[in-house]
Amino acid sequence: MRLLRLWPDQSHFDFMRFRRFSFPFSALVSVATVVLFLLMGLNYGIDFKGGTLIELRPKAGPSDVAAVRHTANSFGFGETEVQEFGNQGSISVRFPLQAGGETGQTLVMQKAHAAFDKDYAFDRVETVGPRVSGELVQSGTIGIVLSVVAVLLYLWFRFERELALGAIVGTLHDIVLTVGVFVISRIEFNMTSIAAILTIVGYSLNETVVVFDRTRELMRRYKTMPTEELLNLSINSTMSRTVMTATSTALSLVALVLFGGEAIKGFSVVMLIGVLLCTYSAIFVSTPFLIYIGLQAGGTRAGQREASALPQAAE
Repeated sequence: MRLLRLWPDQSHFDFMRFRRFSFPFSALVSVATVVLFLLMGLNYGIDFKGGTLIELRPKAGPSDVAAVRHTANSFGFGETEVQEFGNQGSISVRFPLQAGGETGQTLVMQKAHAAFDKDYAFDRVETVGPRVSGELVQSGTIGIVLSVVAVLLYLWFRFERELALGAIVGTLHDIVLTVGVFVISRIEFNMTSIAAILTIVGYSLNETVVVFDRTRELMRRYKTMPTEELLNLSINSTMSRTVMTATSTALSLVALVLFGGEAIKGFSVVMLIGVLLCTYSAIFVSTPFLIYIGLQAGGTRAGQREASALPQAAE
């Protein structure tokens, strides 16, 4: 029985020729992401800002977003965010953090129940105080920084210098563009978003390690092969696995986006885009970067170190 082939076994596609376009494009998008982040910031969720989040579902008939917004603003609790979501006309109402601690948040809930109990069911209620939100911001930031540092250290010791630099550049590229997805789409940034970023870091690491392991193997075997040809061979020889992994992961995430519900929709969308970014990065950013830092099959210190330890292989 013939096995399914998602990529030809003997492919010789020239991926490296696209580096003249992928590098300027990625650099431009990365700089734009940083600028937008500084100008717009993230759409922080209740986990980080504090306050009260209520999700309402109409008991009968369509929801009236304008009426809910007018009623919520009339409470006098400050600027209230009211948005419709989902297929059933559900409405999310976000009240800012109130003075008076727990008493202030309790007053919000009392007025909300009095105004909306007749026409809407309360599907979700979350209240986060200033102390808790501050601790979550601090813990989340420390968690991301430590995780990224650990990954970068792993890459540095996992590969020779040139390969490690390429892997680090690709991982940082994926982190920046993932944050850009949150900035541009205005998807709520909460604790689930941190989980999405860390998962994407792991996926990016996995994609890069697979390609660079093959690159290192081919460097030992073909010591006189031109760098561009060697890198193209590395990508082509792992492309079937890359396509299979990205396709199966993307299909799972599409199912979560369509049927997973609003609670994880933001996470699923970011993860889906992140998988595409990581696949693009491993092929068109991390690997071509090796050319610019002067990687050579037999001319780098990495090649010289391993030449004495490994038997000479025939090309």
